[in-house]
Amino acid sequence: MGNLRLIAIGAASALFAALLVTWYLGQPTHSNFAQCAGGQVAGGDIGGPFELVAPDGQTVTDAQVMIEPSLVYFGYTYCPDVCPFDVTRNADAVDLLAAAGHDVQPVFITIDPKRDTPDVLSDYAMNMHDRMVALTGSDAQIKTAAQAYKAYYKAHDDGSEDYLVDHSTFTYLVLPGHGFVDFFRRDVTAEAMAERTSCFLERV
Repeated sequence: MGNLRLIAIGAASALFAALLVTWYLGQPTHSNFAQCAGGQVAGGDIGGPFELVAPDGQTVTDAQVMIEPSLVYFGYTYCPDVCPFDVTRNADAVDLLAAAGHDVQPVFITIDPKRDTPDVLSDYAMNMHDRMVALTGSDAQIKTAAQAYKAYYKAHDDGSEDYLVDHSTFTYLVLPGHGFVDFFRRDVTAEAMAERTSCFLERV
């Protein structure tokens, strides 16, 4: 099962990367950000409007969430291995950025709304980072948000409590007024993520 999950994640990552390359070839690069984008993308049609549900049960829009520079990740709280590593790495990057004088919020959007209720996400966010914004929603709301960010996911719900969800593992950098500007693969360290993010923030 573990190997199959890794293969599925790898395939989704490869597809996403191919889409990004295809998309980038036809896009102009923002001159201020050209030297910052490790993924060789800057702006464009990744990201977009969504309505999701916050831990307090209130519906929020992307405009209400992305009021600060944000590191956006799609995952799920029951994820046994990949998500805890990625979310911890993102939280570490946020702390490094804070030490450098940059306010950045980690945003976690679940792709498993069946189990990730607002109460579950409230506890999860408190445990992962005190600035984390954790969001859930209906199946349709999650699908809309994931499609906006070209995020892949597929649940293997066999009726058990510990079913797995395959998903892509990119973290997206979103800036107010600019939208999506770059992405980070899961092999990027917290230090490298903070350095690249700082590059963007110093040029906004």
